[in-house]
Amino acid sequence: MERYEIIIIGVGPAGLQAGIHSARRKHSVLILGKPEASALYSAHIENYFGFAEKVDGKELLLAGMAQAQKFGAHILKEDAVKLEVLEDKTFFVETEREKKFQALALILAIGVKRKKRIFKTEEQYVGKGLSYCVDCDAWFYRGKRVVVLGDGSAGLHGAKTLTQFAQKVYFVPLKEVEGLYEELKDFPVEVLEDKPLEILGEDQVTGLAFEGGKTLEVDGVFIEIGAKGALELIAPLGVELDPETFSFVKVDKKMQTTVEGVFACGDLTGPPLQLAKAVGEGCIAGLSASEFVKQAKAVKGAPQDINK
Repeated sequence: MERYEIIIIGVGPAGLQAGIHSARRKHSVLILGKPEASALYSAHIENYFGFAEKVDGKELLLAGMAQAQKFGAHILKEDAVKLEVLEDKTFFVETEREKKFQALALILAIGVKRKKRIFKTEEQYVGKGLSYCVDCDAWFYRGKRVVVLGDGSAGLHGAKTLTQFAQKVYFVPLKEVEGLYEELKDFPVEVLEDKPLEILGEDQVTGLAFEGGKTLEVDGVFIEIGAKGALELIAPLGVELDPETFSFVKVDKKMQTTVEGVFACGDLTGPPLQLAKAVGEGCIAGLSASEFVKQAKAVKGAPQDINK
C-alpha cells in the first residue's frame, strides 16, 4: 500500500488548487480523479478574475494539472471507490483499479452530480429492491440474484463487490465501458448487452424487462452511474452534512469537516457552484491540510515509506 501525506479526491479546480498549495509546501501529494468528469472540462469561463475574454475550461483544467505536477503533486486518473478511517486515524483509499493508498489527511474535492433516472417508475422501488449504493446495501442480498446497471467505475466496483454476497450477479452496461470484460474476468459476473426497459414487480422488485421482450428474474436492482457518487463515497468517513438539505459537506472556515484530518472544498461544500469559489476553497483546504499534517507528524511521526 502506497503512502502519501495528503490525498486529494477530485481533479477539478478545487482539488488542483489544493494540490498546488499543499505540494508547494513540500508534502507528498496524490490527486485522484478523471479530468473529463469535472464540470470545468466542458465549460467556457468568462466571469473569472484575470480573464477578459472567454476561456476554454478544458485548457484551464489541463494547465492546472501541469501546474500541480510542476510543484510535485502526483496525479492518477482513476476514481476512488472506497474511503475509510483506519484505527490509527489515518485514511485508506482504494481506486477503481484496486490500487490502495494511505494518507495522513484527505481533501474531498469531488464536486456534486445529479443522479440520472433510468426508469420512469424508479421512485416506487427505492428500498424495495432498488438501490443506488452497493456498499450500503450489498449485505441485504446474501444468497440472492441481483443486477447492476452502470456505465463507469461505480458500476464495475459494485458488480465485483456483490459477488462476495449474492448468489448470482449480472452487469448491464448502460454505455460502452472500456476494458469491461478484462475488468470482470476474475469475477463471476454475467454481462448482459440488452437494453433495459423497466423494473418488474408490484410491492417488491421481482425482475427486469429488456428491449425485445426478454425478462430477467432478480431480487435486487442496483443503479451505479458514472464515478461513485460523492455522498455514497464519503459516507464511511462519517463527515457531517448540511442540516438543511443533507446534500453538501459541512465545513468550517478552514475547510475542515467534522472529521479530524478530512477537509472539503468546491461544489461539494454547497453553492454558489462557481469556479472562483472552488479555487478559493481549494487554496484554504490545501493550506489547512498542510498545517494538520505538520502537527500530526510532530505528534506521532510520519507513516513509513512516504512517497516523494
